[in-house]
Amino acid sequence: MKFFANLSRLAVLTAFLLLTACSSTPNQESTGEFFDSSVITAKVKARLIDDPLTGGFRIKVNTHKGTVELTGTVYTVEEKARAGKIAASVEGVQQVSNQLLVQPPK
Repeated sequence: MKFFANLSRLAVLTAFLLLTACSSTPNQESTGEFFDSSVITAKVKARLIDDPLTGGFRIKVNTHKGTVELTGTVYTVEEKARAGKIAASVEGVQQVSNQLLVQPPK
């Protein structure tokens, strides 16, 4: 009987640890959120590369819990604004942090 009681406690502890390992915190995404962020990042990057105005290869995209951060350099203010609009148009994006720097080509 004592064996089953210990086994039961072990099962509850294991379940608790597994559930807390998959949950999110303010700074860390859960497994599902990480997957969602990866999909959003890929969609935003693909649209930036496909757009003739944006320098998709010069723009870095990072997504965390629905917030897309754009970093890197662009040549014009219009290109920066266009990249922000493209990112905002992707399904699942809740907010865009457009940190792109405008630096005309030399």
